[in-house]
Amino acid sequence: MKYLVVAAFVGILVSLGSALFFMMRNGNNDALKGNRMARALAVRVGLSILLFVCLLAAWQLGYIQPTGLPATR
Repeated sequence: MKYLVVAAFVGILVSLGSALFFMMRNGNNDALKGNRMARALAVRVGLSILLFVCLLAAWQLGYIQPTGLPATR
């Protein structure tokens, strides 16, 4: 499970980096640059949602357990 989370975070960061690259890249065709940047950001959002859903499913199936702080006053 740890490897899945790390791989998802790496994918999210790579997608964010590629969007930054397309945004900063000098080029004549701004529409193409905007489309590539938007696609990279859409992939980032999709990976984030997929990671969240996978974490919820793993919690429901008992693969991971919450280890938060105890509720005290």
